[in-house]
Amino acid sequence: MFYAIPLENRPSWRNPPWMTVLLILVNMIVFWGPQRSEEKADERAAHYYVNSVLPELELPPFVEWLEKTDPQRGKPARRMLPHEEAHPQLLDALQNDSKFLHKLQADEVITPANPRYAEWKRDRRQYEAMRPVPFTTRWAQDYTKDAEFKPWTWVTAAFLHGSTGHLLGNMLFLFLFGFSVELALGRGTYLGFYILGAAGASMLAGWAYAGKGSYGLGASGAVSALMGMYAVMYRLRRIRFFYQLFFYFNYVTAPALLLLPAWIANELLQHAVGGQGIAYMAHLGGLLTGAALMASAMALNKVKTPEAVVSEQSNGDEEFNRHVTAARRLGAAMKFEAATAEWRAAAALRPGDTDTLRAWFNTARLQPASEDFHQAARRIFRLPATDPDTLALQHASYTTYLDQAKPGARLKPDDMARLARRFTRVRQFQDADKLCRVLLKTAPDHPELADTLSVCANGLLHAGERDMAVSWLPHLLRIAPNDMVTRALERA
Repeated sequence: MFYAIPLENRPSWRNPPWMTVLLILVNMIVFWGPQRSEEKADERAAHYYVNSVLPELELPPFVEWLEKTDPQRGKPARRMLPHEEAHPQLLDALQNDSKFLHKLQADEVITPANPRYAEWKRDRRQYEAMRPVPFTTRWAQDYTKDAEFKPWTWVTAAFLHGSTGHLLGNMLFLFLFGFSVELALGRGTYLGFYILGAAGASMLAGWAYAGKGSYGLGASGAVSALMGMYAVMYRLRRIRFFYQLFFYFNYVTAPALLLLPAWIANELLQHAVGGQGIAYMAHLGGLLTGAALMASAMALNKVKTPEAVVSEQSNGDEEFNRHVTAARRLGAAMKFEAATAEWRAAAALRPGDTDTLRAWFNTARLQPASEDFHQAARRIFRLPATDPDTLALQHASYTTYLDQAKPGARLKPDDMARLARRFTRVRQFQDADKLCRVLLKTAPDHPELADTLSVCANGLLHAGERDMAVSWLPHLLRIAPNDMVTRALERA
């Protein structure tokens, strides 16, 4: 058993891996939606089966059939037959043996000559009526002999799972590898390569397991494709990763491309020693498909390599620092107009950086009639954070702006409503009250007016400012008569 998990990278929340998250959600919805519903319906049908006459009449001939057609399965089935607790396992084997099931449903096993035929027919019909419409087997890859050719299952099988552990394991690896590959390829190409990787994995598995029975399902083939893409994408870049070989595990730093032959050798070895229940050839198909896709994309210069992403981020940081350094130097030289332009450029690179916005605002206020002063104020007023430092910055900036802006403050109704609610939160009731009155006068139909007045009145009421709060009652009765705050003010 060999695992190798990269530990080098973390998701960049500047460009979140939304497609990877979406793929994980789709897999989970399919498993806990239609697959789980089908499983529960099957459990109810199986419970009916083991308590009916069907095990007594069907399982002995089924075991005889196995002993004739597949002695390796027939011997353990014979040992299980006397034990009722093993009947669900035998039922599962029976339902998946298409040839025996066909003979059974054609009345060739329990024939009309059997004295208990009517009893068997009744319970068999009831059992089949209780069974759900097939979902998993319909969309999984069919490895049975003479199976119908359904190429769409090469992809749909990648969104099905056999158990919760199977699902969660695949989703963990999907996230670990997916976010790096998505960042490099872009969401659209990444999704296309993921689907092609799933198809490539399924095609090799279909060839390797054709006629061997059972079904192929799970995202591991598509995830293996991502692993192949990851190794080719990083090539000789040394990556720190965790690995486990049987019972030994450790950390090592090695070229990423070294992982690809290691993974391929592991899948071939596991397949050779006859691992049951795991489609190692699907893993191998995914690795090879993913590696080929990424190599092709890189040859066509369609990939933003990790080095390029890091370089872009570094370049962005360098440009930001260059603007900040220039702004400070120009400010020290009292060249305020040029300094303001540099702060504006820095704010464009980091629009949510409060220190940059504060510096831009304070420099621009030296020219209170400038467009920069109005823009900087507006950007501060629209900061989304609600921590105490941001609220304090917004109130201090509002006070300065109102006092110094020329020819006067230019506040939009949305900004007035937002600031009124925020000033109420920090108990700046006079400024909140003033903003509410201006908003009521200049934008009486504003969609947030009722909510803003309600928040302000409620804040005043809880702060013990009853008279100020009640002064808003006539307006609230007009625009929000059924609001809880309106009713509270009526009782105040």
